[in-house]
Parts: sequence; structure tokens; C-alpha cells
Amino acid sequence: MTISRRDLLAASAAAPVVGLGGAAMAASLPATAAFPKMKGAYFNASSIHPLPLGAKAALMEYMTNRHALLVNDDFPERRKKVLAAFGKLVGASPDELMVTQSTTMAENLIIRALGLPTGGGRIVTDALHFTGSFYMYDQLAKAGMDVVTLPMTKDGRIGMDALDAALNKKTKLVSVSVVSATNGFEHDLKRVCDAAHAHGALVYADLIQGAGTVPIDLRAAGVDFAASSCYKYLMGDFGIGFLYVRKEMQDRLQRPWWGYFQVGKEVDTHNLPFDPPSPHAVDYRAVPGPEGLFAMGTTSWTGVVQLGYSLPWLLSLGVENIRAWRQPMMDLIQTELRRRGYQVITPEGSRTQVVAVALKDAERKLAERMKKADVQLTLLTNRIRISVSTFNTMNDVDRLLGALPAGPG
Repeated sequence: MTISRRDLLAASAAAPVVGLGGAAMAASLPATAAFPKMKGAYFNASSIHPLPLGAKAALMEYMTNRHALLVNDDFPERRKKVLAAFGKLVGASPDELMVTQSTTMAENLIIRALGLPTGGGRIVTDALHFTGSFYMYDQLAKAGMDVVTLPMTKDGRIGMDALDAALNKKTKLVSVSVVSATNGFEHDLKRVCDAAHAHGALVYADLIQGAGTVPIDLRAAGVDFAASSCYKYLMGDFGIGFLYVRKEMQDRLQRPWWGYFQVGKEVDTHNLPFDPPSPHAVDYRAVPGPEGLFAMGTTSWTGVVQLGYSLPWLLSLGVENIRAWRQPMMDLIQTELRRRGYQVITPEGSRTQVVAVALKDAERKLAERMKKADVQLTLLTNRIRISVSTFNTMNDVDRLLGALPAGPG
């Protein structure tokens, strides 16, 4: 089917913006005014997302108070609100969530809490998972685990038939990215979980490219564990992320380390005047939920402050509305690049925010050209990645397509 520019513009203009309660919200798309004025066109949000102006203002207020030693005692309440907002975004309850350092930290914690690699068994992942995770799984393979990496198909997908064939009674974990950072492929999490659970395996989902970009319902899909850092489409900063542990799984995990924040205020001392007597100097009781399993020390207060603005703002826009808004831009980019003969490795009909192209010597060929055109995207040795967010418009797309060569040669 041929898609005209007129059709695409009409579809983008028709996308409604609806808030959580179903009423029209002040936030609207494109959200250009919500971000600092950008020079040229920015298509690199899948690497680092710009910070909303409101998040910057909240951070500046916090830093002013911090400098004056006027730190409010409401930080635990702020953190609870941020966890609740993230839970609404991904279909999780607050008692299944905790704040952690990063996605990589969270994935490692889950591996440790499952007691791996002790006892061996199989882990199934795929070629479109986060590249940083492959190092961990390679080390687990060297430690004796059977690690299977499913290949990408010619049309840029992970075949579910291949997943079914890889699963067996020895499979301990299936680990995937809900949206691939490599090419934007989106897993059907319900399908993945049903297949894994039928063989007694558990599922970990990396959400960093999916949270805030595609609808996610972790509980409805049956995901056991998930995590996301916040510096991409959650519009926060580095050094803070979320870990999800399905409620039914929490009693099955080993505590992989011990930290003061696992017990919080659940501490009774017995070595000071007026303390009740006990044979122990201190008695501890772990708090319930993921924090009682995984919390260690202090986490980023500045990150929580930023997310305290960004997550409610993102919810007010609505992920379905964001996807509807960007889809005409994604369709136009894909259609035009294929017409020009580029090797697009994102699946046709994709509804995520990423279009990726395999191009020999991409960085060498395009770096200077993109710089002159004031177009920022992900340029790698043999691949380019274009990512669209809430602030992009068709004018940006025109600038991008005008900057790219007429063909891959």
C-alpha cells in the first residue's frame, strides 16, 4: 500500500490526547514547548532523552533547598509517588517495585536471586536483547550454564517458533527486551511468558526502550521480573532505575546481598539506655516486597525529584496517544528509506519508536553529513538508528530525509 504524505499528516493531526481519567489534558503533542529549544532535528532519544523543562525546574528547586540544607522530610513519600506512577505506566503495583541503580544492576540481581549459575540449566535470550547483557550471559555460559541466543530473522524479528524450539524442562530463564534497542522489534510479552511458563521457566524483560513508548502491562502478560533505567523515555537522569518482581515470585528468591535499606526503620536496638533487653545487640525485620530483597543503600534523590515531574507528565500524555502521534512519522521514514534502497532492519509495520538501517561504514559515511545538517541520530560502524519522541514533528522528518543520501551507495 502506498502511503501519501497527506494521509500521514492527517493521521498525525487526528491523534487525541487523553489523560488518565479520560478527560482532555493540557499536555499535548507535539510536546516541543516542553523541552529546551533544539538546534536542528534530534532523533537520538533511544540513546539519551532530553530532559523536560519541568523536570529541570523541579531539580533546580531541590538543589536550591539542598544547598541551604533545607532538605524536606517528604522524600520517602516522593519515592512512593514515583513508584506508583511507574506502576501505572507498566501495569504493576507499588509493592512489586523498587528503585535501583540501573537496568544492568537489576538484571544481575535477578540472576543472583535465582541462584544462577549454581545448578546449571538453560537460559534463553535473543540477538535483539540489550548488547550489554550478552557479557553477563557469556560469563554464565563459561560457568556451566547452557545459554541459547535466538537469531534475528531476515525481516528483523525474533521468531516465536525458534523460542518454542529452544525451551525445555531445563530452562530456568527467558531474558528479552520488550523493545529492542538494536532495531525496535517489539516482543509479544504475553506470548513469551506463556511459552516460558509452560516449561517451568521464568521471564525477565528489559523495559528501557519500551517504558513510555509502547503499552505495557506486566501483570497481564505474566512477566516475572522487569527493569528499566530512566534516562531514555522516562525522561529522567542516569543512576536511577526501577526493578519489578511479580508478587507471586518474591518468596521464591534468594536475598543476593544485605543492606540497611532492606530493613529501613524495622530495627530494634538493645545496647543503649532504655532499650528492651535481648541477647542480640540489634534485631532486624526485612521490609516486604522487592526492597526487602534487594535494597542496599541510598538512591538518587535528584533522580526521584526529576521523575516526580516527568512520569506524571508522561502519563498525562498517554502512551497510546504518543504512539498514535509518532506512527505517521515512523511510517514515512520506513517507506522512504525502503524506496531509496536502504536495508531497513526494523520489521515492516513496526509500531515502536525506532527505525534501524544496516549500512556498511555508516559512521564514516554519514557523520560529517549529519553534523552539517544539524541532525542527531545514532551512528554506529555499520548501522544507523533513528528514534522518534514526543517533541519530533514532520518538519524534523523532512530535515532527516533531506540530509540522508538518495541511496545507500
